[in-house]
Amino acid sequence: MAARPTSPHLSVYRMYRYTLLTSVLNRATGLVLALGLILLVYWLMALAAGPAAYARAAALLGLGVFKIVWLALLAVYSYHLCAGVRHLVWDTGRGLERAQSRASAYLVLIASAVLFVALAAWLLGRGHAA
Repeated sequence: MAARPTSPHLSVYRMYRYTLLTSVLNRATGLVLALGLILLVYWLMALAAGPAAYARAAALLGLGVFKIVWLALLAVYSYHLCAGVRHLVWDTGRGLERAQSRASAYLVLIASAVLFVALAAWLLGRGHAA
């Protein structure tokens, strides 16, 4: 019987630190966003249940601790979006060279920070105007 081929071990791949870190962060932010969906589903169910349920949910989700959660989810969303765009570019075969990959890793970090600050300022500014 012929030996079956085995998958290459991780040591075969050249995983540079910035590539590894951004990949792990992208996966972790996806997990956090999936967990954040629980809050979205709760809010939508309260919205569908009527004004009394929505008022209770709005009161609960408007607590200070949830404002921190919302900001954390916004930061996670910003990073995941920018890293997802990076992966879409990689899927076209571009940006895979080491120098390009390093530059895009820094670009993802900077773009996600700028996006987070802009969205947070817009949302917080909206909250004060209401």
